[in-house]
Amino acid sequence: MTDETTTADGGLTAEEQDVIDEIDEKNVDFLRLQFTDILGTVKNVSVPASQAEKAFAEGIYFDGSSINGFVRIQESDMRLDPDPSTFAILPWRDGSAARLICDVINTSTGEPFEGDPRRVLKNAVDRASEMGYEVNMAPEPEFFLFEEDEDGRATTKTNDAGGYFDLAPKDLASDVRGDIIDGLESMGFNTEASHHEVAQGQHEINFTYDDALSTADNVATFRAVVRAIAAEHDLHATFMPKPIARINGSGMHTHMSLFKDGENAFHDDDGQFNLSDTAKSYIAGILDHAPAITAIADPTVNSYKRLVPGYEAPVYVAWSDRNRSALIRKPAARVPAASRIELRSPDPSCNPYLAFAAMIHAGLDGVERGLDCADPVRENIYEFDEEKREEYGITTLPSNLGEAIDALEENEVIRSALGEHVAEKFIEAKSQEFGEYIVEVSDWEIDRYLEKY
Repeated sequence: MTDETTTADGGLTAEEQDVIDEIDEKNVDFLRLQFTDILGTVKNVSVPASQAEKAFAEGIYFDGSSINGFVRIQESDMRLDPDPSTFAILPWRDGSAARLICDVINTSTGEPFEGDPRRVLKNAVDRASEMGYEVNMAPEPEFFLFEEDEDGRATTKTNDAGGYFDLAPKDLASDVRGDIIDGLESMGFNTEASHHEVAQGQHEINFTYDDALSTADNVATFRAVVRAIAAEHDLHATFMPKPIARINGSGMHTHMSLFKDGENAFHDDDGQFNLSDTAKSYIAGILDHAPAITAIADPTVNSYKRLVPGYEAPVYVAWSDRNRSALIRKPAARVPAASRIELRSPDPSCNPYLAFAAMIHAGLDGVERGLDCADPVRENIYEFDEEKREEYGITTLPSNLGEAIDALEENEVIRSALGEHVAEKFIEAKSQEFGEYIVEVSDWEIDRYLEKY
């Protein structure tokens, strides 16, 4: 497209005019103006495509008091400003509908709304830019496909009995994944690979590295596309971290790197594992803030059913060049530009904008402070006893959402990364969630204790 700062006739930028031209050429009837609440739920306002020019020129107003974590009723008027670079035709409406991801504006000030998760990530990207860096990220979101009952409601019956990298007939979802990939690519995604994951009914589709903001937008879009196309196959797709007990849960391993002046700032031909001092300080920053990051990257009560030893999910705060039992791994890289680190704790229930912002600020804090990185742990930490973990200085992630929220409340860097508004609303919502959870009595407790005592 042409440069977005060039103004076309009617006061629109050239990029905005290109979108309107495409709407006309492809006979789009409706636009979904998409944004995300603090908890990561995608919201949208649907408008006729004829309103596109008005949406770009004036924005679309909505009631912010009805959105989780936004504003009070007496300050409810908010505005959506569509980002023309995010225009994409939705693949499940026969081309009749398209989406635009929006920034949220506080109408009382005319400034970006501090409670908009996309703004939170933009602030993190701006901080990196002020330090001379560009941030690239690539997540690996996993999900389950379950059958629906006769009323169309989700069950926990998996649609296949396949395992890691299995083929048909064990993997019965290859056609579903194919349709999902076709849908994603029609929206501009570059998918790298897809495969059956370890657990029955579990799948993974990977898309290429991109800048942090585009990647977060893609995660939000990915979840919507997966759910919609799964539904067309009479299946329910879920990004719940641990829907079935005693099998692997779904993670969202997140790869990241910093670039400076077009070069990968994480790569050093002479460094250990070809990692630069910048990369090691970035790793040290994430390890230092890992407990607080966990509250954002693993934000549900259910998340901590995944973060237990024995199911390939990391619980130990350490790093390695090859060891998947560590929190951070340095994957092998064929070329310098591919040097990166992989944080293995996030799960796909997180708000990607907030999670990425927390990771970036934590890593940059390590770089700014010049933190030294501990030695990598190349052994299987799952086999360590407590004494050996203490010898290596290995701590553990929070064991439940309550502990994670406590860590977040005590961590000034990650609270600052979220901003005062988001931090307050997020902590409030998640404290309430954990409070509701701990007073519930589960079927497991009834089965175990009712007759015994």
